[in-house]
Amino acid sequence: MKKQKITFEQFKISVLEDYRIVSESREASLLGRKEVLTGKAKFGIFGDGKEVAQVAMARAFQKGDFRSGYYRDQTFMFAIGELTLEAFFAQLYSNTDVNCEPASAGRQMNNHFATRSLNIDGNWKKIIEQYNSASDISPTASQMPRLVGLGQASKIYRNNSTINAENFSKNGNEIAFGTIGNASTSEGLFFETINAIGVLQIPVIISIWDDGWGISVPSKYQTTKEDISEILKGFQKTNKKNGISIIKVNGWDYSKLCNVYLSYSEECREKHNPVIIHVTEMTQPQGHSTSGSHERYKTKEQLEWEREFDCIKKMKEWILSENISDIDELEIIEKRAKEKVKNAQKKAWEDYLLPIVNDQEKLCAILDNQSNQDDFQEILSILKNETNPTRKLLISSAKKIIRQLRFKNKQFDNLSDWIQSKENEWSNMYTSHLYSEKKHQINNNNEKVKNSSEVVDARIILRDNFDSLLSKYPELLIFGEDSGKIGDVNQGLEGLQQKYSENRVADTGIREATIIGQGI
Repeated sequence: MKKQKITFEQFKISVLEDYRIVSESREASLLGRKEVLTGKAKFGIFGDGKEVAQVAMARAFQKGDFRSGYYRDQTFMFAIGELTLEAFFAQLYSNTDVNCEPASAGRQMNNHFATRSLNIDGNWKKIIEQYNSASDISPTASQMPRLVGLGQASKIYRNNSTINAENFSKNGNEIAFGTIGNASTSEGLFFETINAIGVLQIPVIISIWDDGWGISVPSKYQTTKEDISEILKGFQKTNKKNGISIIKVNGWDYSKLCNVYLSYSEECREKHNPVIIHVTEMTQPQGHSTSGSHERYKTKEQLEWEREFDCIKKMKEWILSENISDIDELEIIEKRAKEKVKNAQKKAWEDYLLPIVNDQEKLCAILDNQSNQDDFQEILSILKNETNPTRKLLISSAKKIIRQLRFKNKQFDNLSDWIQSKENEWSNMYTSHLYSEKKHQINNNNEKVKNSSEVVDARIILRDNFDSLLSKYPELLIFGEDSGKIGDVNQGLEGLQQKYSENRVADTGIREATIIGQGI
């Protein structure tokens, strides 16, 4: 790739834009924690301490690429423009309005990120023209197996010209970026994925965010030699054998991080060489999550070191030492970041609360019209005085009143109708699209099975079925243990690799989790 020269002013603008993003992200983490501790949100986990490495990674991320990461990646999502500050807080509050919280419409834990691959009508978007993120999931290291499939897709597109790649790939030049915390590398899913990407030689870059801890457990109880890249050295690529490029870099070194991500992503994109970037000496200024305080298990010396080597502090020092900007300009950026984050939080809270307050007012109006208010005055008083109502409060209050009235042989038909209406509305709000609701759903498949009087072995039916499908759908792949050369131990794929090539019918190692991940 030809290097593009830029002026100092362009360079300065670029660096200060990164500084703005990391400053806003840190402020979002700090305010997000306060929102949990004041009761507006139930739980919070944030990406503070990981900001600088993530803006560096974003510099290497291109349209068409995919991310499969975890809940520390908010800065990266801000940097690629696929997360707004308002959406960050909307997810913290579990706002069910998909326009406010587009990642999951409030159905996932906070800091679980995703982008849309389908239009509203269920058809594919142009994936190559957008930045993409697979939907995050909470179990640690579970993002890893899917990463194998995302990386393999680029290899398949590059090597199979019969597939229509118009919406999905530009000659397989896309990279799958994975992120994982250092403690989660203890999971079997991680090691299985590392082996798979090394065997397949696919364009995957895995970033390990290493702050030395797994909640309260230090690395010496997590990892042999207390260093994950040290024990992965057997996977290291050499001049004679393929493998994985493994690099270690400090999480507070902005300049080196940018160089590492840009240089290794170029090679990965062009040659499909997998890469592991072990980012060490990261910090967690607020601890692991809102469920506890890291002051309980870290020494004073450790906490002081974390303050000194905070990545944003170090980035600021580097900017000043290189005369890229001055202290006044940086402090203006920091001040504006605080104001912008606070305004975003306020708007997100108002957007979340307004429809619930409207329902609260309508329910209170129904109750105020009843002549027998003495029977439920205490419940009504609590309902009216709640300034931050929840749907749970509304529905449980209404049901309590129904029960009290029935105990006294009294009816309240309007209230029963309200409960039924809201249960229907809210049920759809939380469970819509649990299964496909688009035109492609399986219930709309009208293909008929043709009767045949010929009696054959069941494996012949399976083989011919797969043969027909492979012929009809050039994008269809089959891979698994013994699926390729011998055509399955029961011969259900007999001869299909020879007919359709190893690119489409392939063997894998005995690694069931990543096989499932590839399929997903």
